[in-house]
Amino acid sequence: MNEAAVAAADTAWILAAFTAVSLMVPGLAMFYGGMVSVRNTLNMAMMTFGAFAVVGVLWIVFGYSAVLGNSLGGLGLLGDPLEFFGSSALLEAPAEPGLPPALISGFQLLFAGITVALISGALADRMRFGAWMLFAGLWATFVYFPVAHWVFAFDSADGSVIGGWIANTLGAIDFAGGTAVHINAGVAALAVVLVLGARKTFPVSPRPHSLPLTMLGAGILFFGWFGFNGGSALSAGNSASVVILNTVAAACAGICAWLAVEKLREGHATSLGAASGLIAALVAITPACGAVSPLGALVVGGAAGAVCCFAVSWKYRLGYDDALDVVGVHLVGGILGTVLIGFLADPAAPSGAAGLFYGGGVDVLWRQCVAVAAVVGYCFIVTLVIAAALKKFMGIRADQDSEYDGLDVSVHGETAYVLDAVGLTGASKHGTDAVLGAEAITTRAADPAKA
Repeated sequence: MNEAAVAAADTAWILAAFTAVSLMVPGLAMFYGGMVSVRNTLNMAMMTFGAFAVVGVLWIVFGYSAVLGNSLGGLGLLGDPLEFFGSSALLEAPAEPGLPPALISGFQLLFAGITVALISGALADRMRFGAWMLFAGLWATFVYFPVAHWVFAFDSADGSVIGGWIANTLGAIDFAGGTAVHINAGVAALAVVLVLGARKTFPVSPRPHSLPLTMLGAGILFFGWFGFNGGSALSAGNSASVVILNTVAAACAGICAWLAVEKLREGHATSLGAASGLIAALVAITPACGAVSPLGALVVGGAAGAVCCFAVSWKYRLGYDDALDVVGVHLVGGILGTVLIGFLADPAAPSGAAGLFYGGGVDVLWRQCVAVAAVVGYCFIVTLVIAAALKKFMGIRADQDSEYDGLDVSVHGETAYVLDAVGLTGASKHGTDAVLGAEAITTRAADPAKA
């Protein structure tokens, strides 16, 4: 097969992967939307779509350049934001057969938008929408774009383009975004909830209003993840095939492990647990999908399902109100998957690295740990500064009446469902609870004291 035909096949695969990943936006809106009360489900969806839109605009203007442009000063810290400013240079076809730059940009735009949207789950029920939109733009600019450059920007073969320091100087393995996407979002979620404060009812949370919606969202995310991980191979070949096999293997193990732990701890295997175990495993396999064997993927997914099932209850002991467990799933799962590469990396896998269990010593392990520490430290500090500045200068917390009535009506002037002939817009504060049947129970455990 000639180079042009190979390039055409690769382009077709990434176009398909792009389409799959784009479905993760509504999938995330459904996943998060079903887990909140009926009074906040539209606000949750709007936080997802709103963040995605803001980040997409910034990506076109300077984000692509900041992430994949030539590193400023050759330091590997940030791409030159002016190199591809406005993205007009991406209109030209590549000089030699290969992936169109516009396709690479569009694919990475989805990564950026989804990463920021992930953070919103921790802030459910209480953050001002305007403050969230501004936060999304600032966080993408000062946190996501630099970290994505560290991880996703590779040096060119001829040395004319310098990429990020994690990908090139450190040489850590992150196939599809365990550090730049999941650890980044999880750390940011923790930093913002510390500034935002807990909901008035914490540690008791509103009952998820639609677990079928959450499971449907999880299923759509599962579908999109094959494009997310498989598309990161950037070719339609063996690497993408191995990545997809590892992704589905980890997902199955994650569901089983979460449900087993949940049954032993609480006596029930729940639909929310199945959806959560699926996502936790997908998070963990994201950095490792090109580095481990299928058996290794089962270990990664199973470990994530079990560990994250415990991790979501840490918020009750430590007192941070992570509403939809972004910290417990994305931060913990992302760290676990990234570090396990140091033990489970199989030299026969596409990444070609040997972990500790495959005779490689600690060489891969220490690099993975340094990458995790760098992203955690940078993201936490900068996010804390952004959130604190927004709190001081414009306020980030919704007022008490809006929190009580729900943000769907008070912020967006809409309701997710018409439950009676009048609708909910005229319901009184006390009548709203009666109409919605919003008795409070914890999201993950019947008694947070036992979590």
